[in-house]
Amino acid sequence: MNQLPILPVLLPMFMGALLLLISRSSMPLKRGLSLIAVLLQIPLAIALVGQASEGIQVYAAGNWVPPFGIVLVVDRLAAFLLLVTAVLASCSVLYAMRGDDNLGRNFHALFQFQLMGINGAFLTGDLFNLFVFFEILLIASYALLLHGAGSSRVRAGLHYVLLNLFGSALFLLAVGTLYGLTGTLNMADMALRIAQLPEADTPLIGAAGMLLLIVFGLKAAMFPLYFWLPRAYSAASAPVAALFAIMTKVGIYSIIRVYSLMFGEGEGPLAWLVNDWLWPVGLATIVLATIGALAASTLNGLVAYLVVLSVGILMAGISLATAEALTASLFYLAHSTWISGGLFLLAGLLARTRGPRHGARLVPGPPLPKLMLFGGVFFLSAISIVGLPPLSGFIGKLMLLRSAGTGFEAAWLYAVVLGSGLVVLVAMSRAGSTLFWRKDATAVPGEPMDALRMTAVILLLLCSPMMVVFGEPIMDYLDVASAEIFNPSGYIEQVMSTQAVNPGGQP
Repeated sequence: MNQLPILPVLLPMFMGALLLLISRSSMPLKRGLSLIAVLLQIPLAIALVGQASEGIQVYAAGNWVPPFGIVLVVDRLAAFLLLVTAVLASCSVLYAMRGDDNLGRNFHALFQFQLMGINGAFLTGDLFNLFVFFEILLIASYALLLHGAGSSRVRAGLHYVLLNLFGSALFLLAVGTLYGLTGTLNMADMALRIAQLPEADTPLIGAAGMLLLIVFGLKAAMFPLYFWLPRAYSAASAPVAALFAIMTKVGIYSIIRVYSLMFGEGEGPLAWLVNDWLWPVGLATIVLATIGALAASTLNGLVAYLVVLSVGILMAGISLATAEALTASLFYLAHSTWISGGLFLLAGLLARTRGPRHGARLVPGPPLPKLMLFGGVFFLSAISIVGLPPLSGFIGKLMLLRSAGTGFEAAWLYAVVLGSGLVVLVAMSRAGSTLFWRKDATAVPGEPMDALRMTAVILLLLCSPMMVVFGEPIMDYLDVASAEIFNPSGYIEQVMSTQAVNPGGQP
């Protein structure tokens, strides 16, 4: 049996446990171990991308085959998101090593456990274990959000915890209902059984499916469930907020996986159960997030609303229910995750350089050292997140708009996406002019610019031009990934045909 699919979960799990055991050891040792663990995730994810390109990989934990055992499934979508997460996590840890991890105990152990939860959510083929991995990443995120204390973080953390506890309760209710009706928790097996259920059970299955949409919508921060995110993300420390940029995408991934597999084509009256809801919700999320970005008083808050804005664009793209639109959405997902993460790191670096009095607030501050470097990095991040050519944000939005075709939906999508881009351009221009041009002569400068922190920022932001340079192979890969999503029979057949492996390694 191929052992690679389990390693993205085992590696951070064992490293997190080790870091807890040596919690009283020197910080350089813990930093080194944590950095090695996250850097190893990159070649591991690349290897899984290569394997997924050859076919869907299924790992039966404990040699228990579906539908009774726990399986991890690596298809192109899961492998791609593992790579996005690995790159983001590596830059976040690199940034945190310069002192942000000293604000509280066990930062690196918690970081590894959150990474374990995120990777597990992308890999699991079991609905209950999707809930388990959600809880792992959420519990770790609760502690990371409060890392460093402070009244603003405590208030934001309390709000965040309460809302997610409510979401977890709904998740369990939905999973219990689906298990009671289908007798299985394996998503591939559940897809087969839902198609065969009597018509009398359809309303109850549909209700459970809609409950899952509320849960995933809360995780993804879609309208009207996004109000927790700007406060929580803007209060978190820079490396934590950067890693949090992938957490909304876990909700997006869950929507794609569950509703294409269990409620996709061939499910009768339950086919494409939530698409009619995702369209207006996505557009509303874009509009309200754009207003929030324009009204933001801090750079952290502005970036947090841009994360919500990216969720709205992804929701609208998914609701179009075409392979072309899904390809564009996945390309935009990677772009928005990396650039949002880089902007959170840049906001943290600017806050330190401007001093505690001004921080990342959009008010005149002290003259910045290495102004050309800071300004150039901000300019790169701004044109990328706005979606101006020639960077990846422009390509992602262009492909999404082209996939809408013509007609009523296309008119709405063009108006909302292009209008939001114009407003975000104004918001980023205002932020840049305030941070780099307007000076307060009486202000006291903060810390000198840290070269390693700036390196982490630049590495993440360079992902945007790299996505352009390697655009053709990325698009070819995502085209096939989208085709797999819209034709889940291959996924189902691969999972359900998994056989036990004997000690000699032969099935």
